[in-house]
Amino acid sequence: MKIQFNKYYLGLAHFLFLVELAIAFTLKTGFIRHTFGDYLVVILLYAIIRGCTNMSVWASSLVVLIIAFLIEFLQLTPFLTYFNLQDSYTAKLIFGSTFQYTDLVAYTLGIITVLVVEKSIRRYHSLQNMTL
Repeated sequence: MKIQFNKYYLGLAHFLFLVELAIAFTLKTGFIRHTFGDYLVVILLYAIIRGCTNMSVWASSLVVLIIAFLIEFLQLTPFLTYFNLQDSYTAKLIFGSTFQYTDLVAYTLGIITVLVVEKSIRRYHSLQNMTL
């Protein structure tokens, strides 16, 4: 893995970060806050990794999914208490505080979306480069 910046992925990451902030600070409950926010966060992490490294689509997707699942399963433990962050709004916002199976589904759907979009983009570019 090599550090390599890609302005398109970093631009997407910046946009998604602003959307996530808007969701976090304006909505306190509901589908958009709890499920769609989780769906978007894996796409955000993917865009950050692809924007800063030369990792492949599949490797980046797998790394993001592993990170998301690990953080979700950590919510089964009192891990915020270990770091004395149980009362931190920011820590709870970033890491969450309750385990939910629906979050795992949202993460998986987010990565599937990434893979479908990346494949569509790759197919489009190969059609554009095809000579007759």
